[in-house]
Parts: sequence; C-alpha cells; structure tokens
Amino acid sequence: MPLSSNWKTIAGIALLIPLLVSLGFAMMSATARRPKSLGVRNGRLAPAPDSPNCVSTQADREHQRMDSIPLTVDPVDAMALLKRVVTTMPRTQIVTSDDNYLHAEFTSALFRFVDDVEFFLDREQRVIHFRSASRSGRSDFGVNRKRMQALVEAFQREILIHDRSPKTDR
Repeated sequence: MPLSSNWKTIAGIALLIPLLVSLGFAMMSATARRPKSLGVRNGRLAPAPDSPNCVSTQADREHQRMDSIPLTVDPVDAMALLKRVVTTMPRTQIVTSDDNYLHAEFTSALFRFVDDVEFFLDREQRVIHFRSASRSGRSDFGVNRKRMQALVEAFQREILIHDRSPKTDR
C-alpha cells in the first residue's frame, strides 16, 4: 500500500530536521574564532563566561570552579609532564607553550567544536591553574569538566612515575 502524501511529507520533514541541525552545528563550529582574551593577565586566566560551558580553577561561580593542581615537582618538570599529558589526548593541538603557560585546542570528533584549554603555572602559590572553555554554544554537557578531571588524573599519574624514576644529574 503506497504512503499517502501526508506521510511522505512527515517522513521528509523527519529526515530534514536532523540534517538542518547538523548543518547548524557545523556552521557554528566553522565560524568560531580563538578568543582574544586568552592568556595570563595579572596572575589570572580569563574569567569564565556566564555560560555553563567553562570550568576554571579561578572561576567566581561555584558550579564552574575546580581545584587547582598542587605543584609538587620542579616547575620545569611539571610543564614538560603537562605537555606530555596534553599531547596524548585525542584531537589536541598545542598552540602556545612557555615556562609558565600552556594553551591547547581540543577538537570534538563529531562537529569539530573547539575548546580552549589553558594552564598557568603559578610559582608563588605553587599550583597550576587551568581553564577549559568551549568556543561556541551554551552547554557542553559537562565535557570540559570531565576532560579536566581526566587531565588532572593523568598528570598526577605522570608525577608518580616521574617521582619513581631514577634521578640523573642535569
């Protein structure tokens, strides 16, 4: 029995909606640009925006805040270990790196959304501050928080391995 024209129309719309949504996400991803506010100013990373798609150790809002990473090894070693951990994450590119700062871009697999992840090694406080924020959209479904939890855990494992390795004179 052939489909009525109403059912054909409904089926066509049902197929068109996901396509349009996907196209919208792809356009949003393609047009998002690197924020100019990235970096460290006066010992602080950029403030977290009002949207819930950002976590930071320096956030003012409780739901966006995470604990900083204690600096338990030499700062030079800490940055080298941090770079190693970041580069093992999928679809990651380090953009900027120096003695006290690291900026990496994490790209999602499906729609190629980019999240900016920054680390600031605060030698005075002996901590590593971080900020992870989506460039586009409002919600990230907790992706930034989960990523940072995984990065912190991986970094702490690297510290343990580093502490157990035989030390050589530099």
